[in-house]
Amino acid sequence: MFYVYLLACRDNTLYCGYTNNLEKRLSAHNSGRGAKYTKSRLPVRLVYSEAYEDKSDALKRECAVKKLKKSQKLKLIEQQNSGRL
Repeated sequence: MFYVYLLACRDNTLYCGYTNNLEKRLSAHNSGRGAKYTKSRLPVRLVYSEAYEDKSDALKRECAVKKLKKSQKLKLIEQQNSGRL
């Protein structure tokens, strides 16, 4: 599986990424070995994720999510969290 994810950073910004191992990637971010962007904004927490079977689909979705405004990303997070209740 491939994942598109959003992280909430310490400074209230959001980071969007892609991975094939969500737990390992989150651990890498929080240990300072993740993206340069998150390195100075630790700790980060996973707030949103989508799973894809196809790498190409995941990368296309990552690109689309990165183009969203912060308010739209927050809506995605809210929608996913309300679906888990």
